[in-house]
Amino acid sequence: MTSRASSVAVRRRKRPPVLHRVDRYVRDVQAGTIVAGPLVRLACARHQRDHATAQTKGFYFDAKAASHAIDFIEQWVVLPDTLGDDGRPRPFRLQPWQAFIIGSLFGWRWTASRHRRFRNAYIEVAKGNGKTPMLAAVGLYGLLADGQRAPEIYAAATDRDQAMILYRDAVRMAQASPALASRIQFSGIEHVHNMAYGLGFFRPFSREQSAKSGTRPHMGLIDEVHEHPNADIINKIHAGAKGNQEALFPEITNSGFDRTSICWQHHEHSRKVLEGTVEDDRWFAYVCTLDEGEDPLTDEACHIKVNPNLGVSIHREYLRDQVAAATHIPAETNTVLRLNFCVWTSAYSRAIDMARWQACPPLPSEAERTKARCFGCLDLGETDDISAWGCVWPFDDGRVAVAMRYFLPRAALERKPNRPYPEWERAGGLTVTPGDVTDYSVVREAIEADCVRWGVRQVFYDARSARETAQLLQAKGIDVVPLLQGFQLTEAIRRLLALITAGQLCHGDDPILAWMASNLVLITGVRGDVRLAKEKAPEKIDGIAALVMGIEGALIRRERTPEPQYQVMFFGGRR
Repeated sequence: MTSRASSVAVRRRKRPPVLHRVDRYVRDVQAGTIVAGPLVRLACARHQRDHATAQTKGFYFDAKAASHAIDFIEQWVVLPDTLGDDGRPRPFRLQPWQAFIIGSLFGWRWTASRHRRFRNAYIEVAKGNGKTPMLAAVGLYGLLADGQRAPEIYAAATDRDQAMILYRDAVRMAQASPALASRIQFSGIEHVHNMAYGLGFFRPFSREQSAKSGTRPHMGLIDEVHEHPNADIINKIHAGAKGNQEALFPEITNSGFDRTSICWQHHEHSRKVLEGTVEDDRWFAYVCTLDEGEDPLTDEACHIKVNPNLGVSIHREYLRDQVAAATHIPAETNTVLRLNFCVWTSAYSRAIDMARWQACPPLPSEAERTKARCFGCLDLGETDDISAWGCVWPFDDGRVAVAMRYFLPRAALERKPNRPYPEWERAGGLTVTPGDVTDYSVVREAIEADCVRWGVRQVFYDARSARETAQLLQAKGIDVVPLLQGFQLTEAIRRLLALITAGQLCHGDDPILAWMASNLVLITGVRGDVRLAKEKAPEKIDGIAALVMGIEGALIRRERTPEPQYQVMFFGGRR
């Protein structure tokens, strides 16, 4: 029998198109093959949604451009601290999450101009996961292979030492790669402070350099945003790129604690972009977070969500050591949660449980407060600082109500543009007085008005300050009582915490007082007594300091020495 195989046409099956590494990461995250946190899952959903709406929105994903950046790093950049079997530095093999970030930044383009779609990127990942080397490699790509004739690449941070961390990584990578080292000109005296290629260069950028004008960045690589006290460096590095449509400003950071900082603002903007509540097609976000209810100190299964390089540059044993430290040393808890597990904390030690704070009952009605005894408390700030004045009402059922007023000079508001002072001023909770220093006469007028309105019995204040103000109030017939500070207020501090825990503090959802409560840090003395630590608090706690004095005067002192009970007696006749 003659075989007919040779005459039979075989129809070949079409192979499915090979997914780009960026799309493959999205697929694996959405399938659960790669375990990721909620905001990373949303970043992947955004990428997929952008594919579907790209034509309408006027952008497209250029797989070749994405691969060009990824391939440059993997083919030419090496990791000088990791040696292969041949004793040479290993090539930089991007992990899937890193390929997703880099491919997204360089792959998405505007249809009309072909320029890069993303101008800003916010990347929040736990410590030790390789985000700094990744950004250093991006800088080398920008210098050597991004198609610019004279690219200016800057490693930017708050100070020169911090800026040099990222920059030094880039220098060592370039020097360890023969292909890159032969093309780059390194210059510097003690250390390399400039890498040049053609008309372009790569340099560190910090507060010292920001005073100089003339920068025209093609890339501003911004390191450790949580360490930035304000937006100055970020704004200045952006300012020079107004005419560069290809400019790129990626930010990398750990989680922070200051919820008025530029880092928190960028974190929140990123969250809103990923959740779809804010539309910003030029903002890329990759934010590692835990799912609600997950505790990294008791469940290590969630560690991978905020440590995507687990098993590569960071290992379980290290994280277990960090968990042990956080569990056994309370002072370490928040630092570990913040740096290793992407938990935004609001103080160095968690003095107040903000969930319990938010669960406290509402402020009693004006009529109810009018019937109760009222006491005043005053924490008069420095001339350019917040001053806090409050009324405290203790009720027979155990509740304690507080209503605060806050004062600040206009100059201090302008010096801190990233704090929500303008919002608080508009809402009426913060009184801003003209000039460079707080107008204490405005504070006194408010105190005098409240004393008349509420029948304030006594006003308690810091014995170390406000003496002149106290004398002027006393001249108006107001009973003022100085209080010693520090460990002398231990009982009042503990009573405040107990009131919050028991749900008996009625603070009326005061946003300024809540912010100050979230900043509260306590120091424990050798005898177990506690004091407020203004010097350790990440932000202001003046309202809490005033409230503690109010509790000391309105509750603690009266419990120690009850008010005398008077009885009217009649002698020598009938009533």
